[in-house]
Amino acid sequence: MSRSSTRPTSRDVARAAGVSQAAVSLVLGDKWRGRVSETTAGRVREAARELGYRPNLAARNLRLGRTRTVLLVVPALTTEFFAGVYTGAARVAAEHGFGVVLYPSPEGIGPARDPFASAQAALDGVIASSMAADALTAIRGDQLPLVMLDSDPAGSLGAATVNLDIADGVRQVAAHLLGLGHRRVLHLAADVPSWTFEVRARELAACLAAVPGTEVRTARAPISIEGALAATEAALTAPGPRPTAVVCDDDKLAAGAYKALRRLWLRVPDDMSVTGLDDLALATAIDPELTTVRLDAELFGERGMGALLAVLEGREPEGGDIPVELVVRGSTAPPGASV
Repeated sequence: MSRSSTRPTSRDVARAAGVSQAAVSLVLGDKWRGRVSETTAGRVREAARELGYRPNLAARNLRLGRTRTVLLVVPALTTEFFAGVYTGAARVAAEHGFGVVLYPSPEGIGPARDPFASAQAALDGVIASSMAADALTAIRGDQLPLVMLDSDPAGSLGAATVNLDIADGVRQVAAHLLGLGHRRVLHLAADVPSWTFEVRARELAACLAAVPGTEVRTARAPISIEGALAATEAALTAPGPRPTAVVCDDDKLAAGAYKALRRLWLRVPDDMSVTGLDDLALATAIDPELTTVRLDAELFGERGMGALLAVLEGREPEGGDIPVELVVRGSTAPPGASV
């Protein structure tokens, strides 16, 4: 009973295993190989298990000058995509004894410019979306070990970049629509200065330009249903031949496009095909369900955290973009005869 009344210490473990405290530190810190025997290491682990010993991580981290905490900087949480990124990052972090603090960057940074008294003192590293890159300067996150998500590898601020294969996703959308016979396309582009949206525009234009007789018109909108509604309505009532398909930079823009089409008495997909990009829950909530590109947000977060751990440990992060997948649903069909 007396043993359970106080928390066991490394000295208790050393006494029970018949070794020094230094040997206990080596074994429980997983640095024993080549310094103590495997038999001794097993004895220390068994003693720690029997005593219910848990290392004092706070004290250990203080000695090492590390907090085992990372900051995930994302745009304001307007969709569940970045919640998925956080879930994936937090899962990998927990497996390695790290915690993740989420910092949703307000539009234009906002008044809360620093979530910590000193970000450098409170954190071991930062994972940041390029859509929230402006917030890095405000929190001095660019002076810490940094992994960028959705960022141009050639001009990234970070020690590593992790990207979804957005370009391939756009190619899949373009091939699908061209295969259905569409030649006049409205690109409903997110009005956000970010590399990931530049990739979408560039790739779509290149895919359509490669096929004779195609035309792409661009309308820009903030990532909101209201903004997408207004931009789509204006584009489709402008002079000239009407597009037969709307390619949206994300699913929320697609939902706004649906509303605009209904206002104009146009049916999806009979009169107008619509595609999105993300595969949010919204994609199957609207009717007809949306043809869109599925992005694995949790895997994105896992890879981001894995890359930061590699940077912190001096290893080379895993390379290669994360594959994406076109999910064909009811919002796309061959161009209607009425168009």
